[in-house]
Amino acid sequence: MVQTLLILVIFAFVGMLFVNIYFRMKVLKVYQKMRRENLSMDLKAAHLFDRNRLEVEVLEHHPEHRNDIEVFVHNIRYSIRMATVLIALITLFGAILLFNHLYM
Repeated sequence: MVQTLLILVIFAFVGMLFVNIYFRMKVLKVYQKMRRENLSMDLKAAHLFDRNRLEVEVLEHHPEHRNDIEVFVHNIRYSIRMATVLIALITLFGAILLFNHLYM
């Protein structure tokens, strides 16, 4: 039972790791595109988590790059969610190993 659970956690961890790497590559791709177009913006963490603030402070000043900025912000948000899940899986993985070792 513990071995099966451990294998499932390992596969989930590896899968989430690849998904996270994939989305980080997407973020870098959009970021490089924006840099090539000389888009200079002061994007802060508040803009990532507050859609209204992003609209007012960033998107209104760069309407021609609206799609790129929205894709960039969406991918960063998703990457943050994936990182959170990865941290939870690492913690679960460590707990399973610890409890398995203590009670064997």
